[in-house]
Amino acid sequence: MNLPLVPAKTILSASMKDGWFGARYNMNLYRGCCHGCIYCDSRSDCYHVDNFDTVRAKENALSTLERELRGKQKQGIVITGAMSDPYNPLEREHQLTRGALELLARYGYGIVAHTKSALAARDADLLAEIRRHAPAVVNFTITAADETLCRQIEPRVSSTSQRLEAIRALTAAGVSCGVLLMPVLPFLTDTEENLRAIVRLSALAGARWVYAYGLGVTLRQNQRAYFFDRLDERFPGLKERYIEIYGDAYSCHAPRQEALWRAFAAACAEHGLPY
Repeated sequence: MNLPLVPAKTILSASMKDGWFGARYNMNLYRGCCHGCIYCDSRSDCYHVDNFDTVRAKENALSTLERELRGKQKQGIVITGAMSDPYNPLEREHQLTRGALELLARYGYGIVAHTKSALAARDADLLAEIRRHAPAVVNFTITAADETLCRQIEPRVSSTSQRLEAIRALTAAGVSCGVLLMPVLPFLTDTEENLRAIVRLSALAGARWVYAYGLGVTLRQNQRAYFFDRLDERFPGLKERYIEIYGDAYSCHAPRQEALWRAFAAACAEHGLPY
């Protein structure tokens, strides 16, 4: 498979103060995403990603990353997966993420990777190597316990069961794994049954935590238009319900948010998982 390239002066950028999961640096080796998740915030105009569905690699990504790692005065945790999944299908052949993990291990950095791909389990050896001197974490986004619904809202990602199996494999190798239960889509995944099932399955797979934020979805700019188009295709009539209840609001919280939080918290307590 050919690897389209985009120019890039840098690979690492400074994380915000008190970065998510303790990250000091952000890393994106790829640009764009082909997973086709109907709700993806990274489609928003504010991120300026043209041809979002086409995955491209950052030009000279690994040599640039190595230069930046050598030049940093402070080591720390590098987080990846915010704008483009580090384990997209191109990674299977071109292995930029694996190459980046080798560099992070060599220079003493930690890693937090966010993904929806079971391909992350391939790198259990490198993640375990990093884990010997720094944090090594893989967070898997899981939004639907039901496989059919998962395929409707996340059409080109590893199935829910495949992601759970990847958690098992990484956990067995000593890598810390968590689950990101976000977004929660009103009228699609916002049921107590779904949240409880995700927590239960995550615990059985060996996840160390389940993180949920807001119990809803955020919509803005062309992200909203894409989401509504997919609702028309796959869930006829649901777009009109969103428009009636939320209008053009940015935050679209699940209508039964308080009851859902109670059910989610109770499930986490039952299975001994922080959230």
